[in-house]
Amino acid sequence: MRADNQNRRQFLHLAGAGAAASLVGARNSVGQTRRSGRSRKTKKLFQLGLASYTLRKFSLEDTLAMTKKVGLKYICFKSMHLALDSTPAQIADTVAKVKDAGLILYGGGVISMKNEGQVNQAFDYAKAAGMRVIIAAPSPEMLPMIDEKVRRYDIKVAIHNHGPGDKFFPTPAVGYKHIKDLDKRVGLCHDIGHTKRYGSDPLAETEQYGDRLHDVHIKDVSEATRNGHNVEIGRGVIDIPAFIRILVKIKYDGIVSFEYEKDADDPLAGLAESVGYVRGVMATV
Repeated sequence: MRADNQNRRQFLHLAGAGAAASLVGARNSVGQTRRSGRSRKTKKLFQLGLASYTLRKFSLEDTLAMTKKVGLKYICFKSMHLALDSTPAQIADTVAKVKDAGLILYGGGVISMKNEGQVNQAFDYAKAAGMRVIIAAPSPEMLPMIDEKVRRYDIKVAIHNHGPGDKFFPTPAVGYKHIKDLDKRVGLCHDIGHTKRYGSDPLAETEQYGDRLHDVHIKDVSEATRNGHNVEIGRGVIDIPAFIRILVKIKYDGIVSFEYEKDADDPLAGLAESVGYVRGVMATV
């Protein structure tokens, strides 16, 4: 019997409760509910957010509404929700809509940074929007310029790994080799699904390179090969409970964003199930 199936059954009742709470826009996670009756002081975990690529087929207004519906507060915008060439006025208008929705725009990406123009644009865009991290897909030759920019702007850059087919940064281990001597604000956005599809261990790489972990894209995949595809969290081959425990162990205090790529035309049910499952796991940590 597969361990991931055992894990899924173990947390099924918690995940179901978490998904239900998400769909009605509950403010408190399942973990908060379970811990509320405990007298001992509990540790503060990382925050959950959404990578807006999840809702790439939806308008800005619908994206904000659906993010709230599943009970998430933090959001990282892909360019379809805030274009990279937006004017300062357009950026200010969008940021105001996010704030009015009760959400926090913490980052942007994934943003290509493969030439000088793209690097300059990305930092100006992030500064205008008040973002604290750029989720980036750079080329190695742009890293010295990015290193200089993070010092000037005090905005973090998190290099996103894309697994098989990514000739520059397929896994965090590869990315770390390129950035280990740069300013510590140049770090990693670990997409655990792509690492698994590459055939590497996302748990081990999260723990090993946690000192440069600036963002996380959490997802699950059907198999540990390049043919693996996105599935609801808890239904795939990644040991999500073990992954959450590692984040706690390394004291990760950033955002863990859901990037649910399945069911692009109708993602809400799968996203809610994924959010509920992760909250159920967090309730046991």
